[in-house]
Amino acid sequence: MTLLEKNIDKIPSPCYVMEEALLRRNLELIRSVAQRADVEIILAFKAFALWKSFPIFREYITHTTASSLFEARLAKEEFGSKAHTYSPAYTEEEFEEILNCSSHITFNSLTQYERFASRVQERASVGLRVNPEYSEIETELYNPCAPGSRFGILNRDLPSALPTDIEGFHIHCHCESGSDVFARTLLHIEEKFSAWFDQLKWINFGGGHLMTRKDYDVELLVNTLQDFHHRYPHLKVILEPGSAFAWQTGPLVAKVVDIVENYGVKTAIVNASFTCHMPDCLEMPYKPAIRHAETLEEDDIQTAKTVPNTYRIGGNSCLSGDFLGLWQFDRELQIGETLIFEDMIHYTTVKTTMFNGIAHPSIGMLHEDGTFELFRRFNYEDYRDRMC
Repeated sequence: MTLLEKNIDKIPSPCYVMEEALLRRNLELIRSVAQRADVEIILAFKAFALWKSFPIFREYITHTTASSLFEARLAKEEFGSKAHTYSPAYTEEEFEEILNCSSHITFNSLTQYERFASRVQERASVGLRVNPEYSEIETELYNPCAPGSRFGILNRDLPSALPTDIEGFHIHCHCESGSDVFARTLLHIEEKFSAWFDQLKWINFGGGHLMTRKDYDVELLVNTLQDFHHRYPHLKVILEPGSAFAWQTGPLVAKVVDIVENYGVKTAIVNASFTCHMPDCLEMPYKPAIRHAETLEEDDIQTAKTVPNTYRIGGNSCLSGDFLGLWQFDRELQIGETLIFEDMIHYTTVKTTMFNGIAHPSIGMLHEDGTFELFRRFNYEDYRDRMC
């Protein structure tokens, strides 16, 4: 029995539970990669922003990356250091405050650079996002280098001599990718942009480097980065993964509140929602692992009827598509029992909604000694005050 299962009675339902031991395991690996490869690895808030856990993060890293005013403020006010900030488009109303919270400002286009760069002067390091026109991301929703993408400047549109205040390039073309993908992508990056490297001080290879996944080839990543250093020793290298920090660090815990059957398909309805609380499951889409259950690839009525202890899982919103399936459990499910949806901390927690007024899961941390710290319990006023 795991530490979580031993302490499940301490945890409210539904609840996102970050496990300190698993978080520290990831942070130690990330720090090791940064030291061995001589790079800086920073936390991307777009994937993880549970700020009450930042004291632990600060033991291992010193900076974060933001893509909005609120994320930039979170970096400065809660993490304690200014952000490496990139936005697809800064606005007049927000730029000055974003700048006050940022150590690095990256512009998505030359028009944005021309509009705002004079305000930066020496207050932050200026960069441009560039697009290598190559990515191995298969899900179009997550591919920033797809033809016609709004992200980044193409090499053909860059001047041969960059403005003197531009110090870095930002490149993002990965999503939960392996180091072999990065090695192949780097060839395209250098082919497209190495002509400008001697004019730069830093290069940010973005996120999506899933170095904490079990099958990730960490040695290849380190070797690839070391080789890049040998070719361009003057460039500081930055990586900004989000998922890698919180990968497999905790589940969403929920309860079965009803079991319904239609056309032989049993659906266990839980006190949480895919569309509200696990949106990537419907967007990407993917089926999350559920502890003590086997994910069935075949999702049809015949399978549901013939495989014992097989259930769809339904959310408790009124959206018809708020369900996934099928899973085969090691038992017949009962109303009131707990289900543990694995790996629901990265991206999931930052993308939740209160659609339909569904009660938002609590958020907490299970510490290494078995104590549970409740970070936040949401209530009616949280829903009401978002609606005005």
